[in-house]
Amino acid sequence: MKTSKSRIQLLCSIFISLCFTNIASAQRIDGSQEISLETVKKWSAPYRGWHYHPHHVIPPEPNIKGFKKVNKTDVPTVFQLPDDPKWYMSFIGFDGKGYQSFIAESDDLLNWTQMRLAMGYGKKGEFDYGGRVLGAYLYEDYGINARRTLKKKDGKYWSLYGAYAKQGGYEIDPGYEGVASSKDGISWQRAKNQYILSIHEPDVGDWEKDCIYMPWLVEHEGLFYNFYNAKKMPQWIEQIGLAKSTDLLNWKRYPNNPVLRVRPKGFDEKFCADGKVFRDGDHWVMFYFGVGRGHAHIMVAFSRDLHHWVADPEPLYKAGGHPSGLDRNHAHKISLVWNPKNETYYLFYNAVGNKGRGIGLITSKPLSPSKK
Repeated sequence: MKTSKSRIQLLCSIFISLCFTNIASAQRIDGSQEISLETVKKWSAPYRGWHYHPHHVIPPEPNIKGFKKVNKTDVPTVFQLPDDPKWYMSFIGFDGKGYQSFIAESDDLLNWTQMRLAMGYGKKGEFDYGGRVLGAYLYEDYGINARRTLKKKDGKYWSLYGAYAKQGGYEIDPGYEGVASSKDGISWQRAKNQYILSIHEPDVGDWEKDCIYMPWLVEHEGLFYNFYNAKKMPQWIEQIGLAKSTDLLNWKRYPNNPVLRVRPKGFDEKFCADGKVFRDGDHWVMFYFGVGRGHAHIMVAFSRDLHHWVADPEPLYKAGGHPSGLDRNHAHKISLVWNPKNETYYLFYNAVGNKGRGIGLITSKPLSPSKK
C-alpha cells in the first residue's frame, strides 16, 4: 500500500510539474508576456511629435480624367517598382456608387500626378461589384526603413484587396476580400474568381459575423499573413483578426482571433481597424486606427511573434491634431514610408475634416514648402 501510495504521489507530482511547465511555455510563446507598458512607450516614442503637412496631398476631388464624380479619397498605400526611382500611391475614390482604386505617381512624395484607374468595379452580381480597394501589397521587404518595392511571385505582382458586392453607398455590408495580380504594378486584375475571405466561411467568428473589411499582407518565414478588420453588429465593434496562407489563394483563420481587441473607455473602444504591420528591429509594429471618444485616431501596437499584440493606450496622432482642422473629424488609415534622400518618414493618412475626406501627410522632419 505504501508503495502504491508513493507511486500515486510521484505521478501526481510529475503531472503538476508538467502542467506548470506547459503554462510557463505558453507564457513564453505568448509575446504579450514579454512586452511591458514601459517597453511599449519606448518603442512608440520615435513615431510621436512629427510635423503636419499644411494641406491634402491628394484632395477629396482629385480631378481624375474620366472620373469627375469622385468626391472622396481614402486608403493611401505607397509602393515602388524594381529599378524605378518613382513613388507610386494607390488610393480609392468614391463617386457616390462605391469604391474604385486609382494610382498616382510622384518624384518627391509631395506632388502626385498621372492619376489613373488601377482596378475598377467588378461585374454585376459578383462579390466586388461595389468596388475594389487595393493596398495589401506583397513587398520584397517589410522592414520599417525598407524600400516599399513590390515583389514578384510566379512572374506577377500581388495584392489582397477589400471589396463590396453592392453599389449605392459607402461600404455596404457584408464586405469581402479578394486577391489581385498585375504584370506592371499599375493595372490590376483578379487572381482568383472567388473571394478569399468573407462572413460565409464555416470558421467565421462571432466577432466578425457581419462584415469583413480591409486586409494587410505580410510575408514571413514562408507564410503569408493577412491582418484584417471585421465587424460585429448591432454594437458596430470592429477588431483585427489574422488569417494565414501558403499560396496567397487559400486562407485559414487563426483560431485565437481577434489578435487586437477594443478596450473599454479607450481611444479604441469601438474600433481597432486597418492594421499596417512592419518589422522594426527585434519586434513587429502595427499602425492601426482606433475609434473612441467620438473620433478615429492613429494608434500603434507591438508584437514579437505576429500573433500576440500589445497596444499603446495613447494615440500617436489624435483626430483634430492638424492645426488647420484638416483632420478635425478623423485621422486614420496610414501608409508609412522612409525616404533615404532626406532621411525622413512620410506618414500618409486619411484626413477628414473641414476640407472633406482626402489624403493628408505627417513627416518625421519639417519639409520645405510644397511647390503646389
